[in-house]
Amino acid sequence: MRVELLKILGTWRDVANAARTTIGQEAGEGEPSSKWKRRMLLAEHSPIRKIHISWKWRNLMSWVSVHFVRHKYGIEHFVSTARPDRTGIPRGSKEDPVDHECESNPAEIIYISRKRLCKKAEVDTRIAWTTFLETLAFTEPELFLACVPDCIYRGWCYEYGSCGDHLKPQFQIDLDKYRRNINGWEEKKWLK
Repeated sequence: MRVELLKILGTWRDVANAARTTIGQEAGEGEPSSKWKRRMLLAEHSPIRKIHISWKWRNLMSWVSVHFVRHKYGIEHFVSTARPDRTGIPRGSKEDPVDHECESNPAEIIYISRKRLCKKAEVDTRIAWTTFLETLAFTEPELFLACVPDCIYRGWCYEYGSCGDHLKPQFQIDLDKYRRNINGWEEKKWLK
């Protein structure tokens, strides 16, 4: 399985201009700062939906693809068919690979990360999502850093049958890293 980043439509300038519109200001100039992008992503304000990211998993196991198709708001899926009348090949098993193309916005990518980075998510699905995020990190590092499991996002695990990571010392370190430099949050505040 591998991931190809296909296209990113929209720019951070577009996001900033939409944000400026919401507060009654005219469009600005230049690239917004990394800190501003991170704050917008963590606040999940609607202008982040001005960006559309397209990618494709190649040779993704069919049953893993099905896990991703369950996400339906803010994302579109295009999965290669296994229909014998189209492919000329008898239908195989759920282990057969498919190509799975998606287009999504940052808000949905953050949401999917909350579910698919959880240690209770199926391992192969978590690997596929992590592979996508690591590919995305090269062009959208702030979005990559905003993508965390639900326990980090919410500050505690609310999952049925928790993995228990939220009770370990590393959890507080990871939580502090996620919250660092946002609205006065100081890492040392919780490490004392």
